[in-house]
Amino acid sequence: MEPIESLEAAKPLLQKDLPPRSRARDVHILTMAFLLIFLAFGAAQNLQSTLNSEQNLGSTSLGILYLSLTLFSVVASPVVRILGSKNSLVLGTTGYLLFIAANLKPSWYTMVPASFYMGFAASITWIGQATYLTKAAWQHAEDNHLHDGTVIGKFNGEFWGMFASHQFIGNLLSLALLTNGEGGSTSGTTLLFIVFLGSITLGTILMCFLQKMDGQGEEGPPKSSVSFYSSMPSLFKLVITPLLDGRMLLIIPLIAYSGLQQAFVWAEFTKYVVTPALGVSGIGGAMAVYGAFDVASSLTAGRFTSGLPSITFIVAGGAFIQVIVLLWLLLKYRLTSGVLGFVYPLLMSAMLGIGNGIFNTQLNALLGMLFRHDMEGAFAQLKVWQSATVAVVFFLSPYITFLSMLVLMLAALCLSVAGFLFLTLQVEKAFTSTES
Repeated sequence: MEPIESLEAAKPLLQKDLPPRSRARDVHILTMAFLLIFLAFGAAQNLQSTLNSEQNLGSTSLGILYLSLTLFSVVASPVVRILGSKNSLVLGTTGYLLFIAANLKPSWYTMVPASFYMGFAASITWIGQATYLTKAAWQHAEDNHLHDGTVIGKFNGEFWGMFASHQFIGNLLSLALLTNGEGGSTSGTTLLFIVFLGSITLGTILMCFLQKMDGQGEEGPPKSSVSFYSSMPSLFKLVITPLLDGRMLLIIPLIAYSGLQQAFVWAEFTKYVVTPALGVSGIGGAMAVYGAFDVASSLTAGRFTSGLPSITFIVAGGAFIQVIVLLWLLLKYRLTSGVLGFVYPLLMSAMLGIGNGIFNTQLNALLGMLFRHDMEGAFAQLKVWQSATVAVVFFLSPYITFLSMLVLMLAALCLSVAGFLFLTLQVEKAFTSTES
C-alpha cells in the first residue's frame, strides 16, 4: 500500500510539472482547413456570373445562397450549441462540397438546391468557427496566464490573415487551369472544379483533427429526444437575447457595413472600376492584390489588438481608409490611360483589402470580448447582418447605379462608425465607474 500512497501523493506534483496546454495547434489546423475550403469556394464564387451566365443562373444562385445564409443564421446558434462547435464545422463542410459538385453539371435543378443547402451549412460553419476560435483563445489565455484580449486579437489576426489569402491562391488556380476558347467559351472548368473538390475534402479531413473545446455543447448531440426538445426553448433564447442588448444594437450597423463593403467589391467595384480599366482578365489580378493586402492588414491588426481602446483606434483607421476610397470614386476618379489608369484600380483594391482585413479581425475580437457568455448568439448576429447585406447587394445590383451605391456606402459607414464610437464610450464609462 505504501508505494501506491506515495504515487497518489506525487500526482499533484507531477501535474504541476506538466506544461500548460496550448490551443495554438488547434488554431493552426482551423486556419489551414478554412484556407483549403475557401480557396475553392471563393474562386468558384468569383466565376459564377461568368461561367453560369445563362439566364443569370450564377448570380441568382449566389443571391439564393446568401438569402438562405441570412435566414438560417437567425436560428443557427441553437444548432451550434447542441452539436458543439467542432461537429458543426465538420457538418458545415458538406454544403461547400455539394455546391462545388453542382458546378460540374450547372443547372437550375442542381445549383438552386445546392445553394439553398449551403446557406444552412455556411451558417453553422461560420458560427462554429467564431465560437471555436474564441473559446480556444479564452482557454489558451487562462491556461498560460496571458492577457485574454491579446490572445483573442492574435488568434483572430492569424485566422483572418491566412483566410484572406484564399482570394490570392484560388484566383491563381483559376488563372492557371482555365483557358479562353473560341466564341467566348471557357475550357478547363471540369478539371478546376475537381481540384476544388479535392481541396475541400482535405479541409474537411483537417477539421476532424480539431480538439473539442471544454464546456457546454462539445460532447456531441443530446443523448435523447427528451433532452433535445426540453432544451430547445432555452436555446432559442440565444436568437433573441443579443437583440435586447444595447451593445449589440450599436454594433449591428458596423456588422452590416462590413458585409456591404465585401459585396461592393465583388459585385460593383470589379464591374465598374476594374473591368473598364484592366479588362475582364484584370479582375483576377486586382482581387489578388485585394487579398494580399487583406492578409497583411489582418495579421497586423491582430498583433496590435489588446483590448477595447486598441480596437477603437484600429477600426477608426480602417474606416478612414475606406472613406478615402469612396470619396475618391465619388468625386475625383476618372478612367485614364497609361500607367496611372493601371495603377489606380490596384491601389484602390489594396486600400479596400486593408479595410476588409481590419473589420473582420476587430469585429470578431470585439464580439468575443463583449459577449463571452453568449458567443453563439453574438456570432449568429454577425452572420445574419453580414449575409443579409450581401444578399441585398446581389439582388439589387442590376437596378441601382454605381453612384447611388457609393452614396449608400458612405452613409452606412458614417452611421456605423458613429454607433461604434458611442458604444466604446459607454463601455469605457461603465468600466471606469466599476473600477472606482
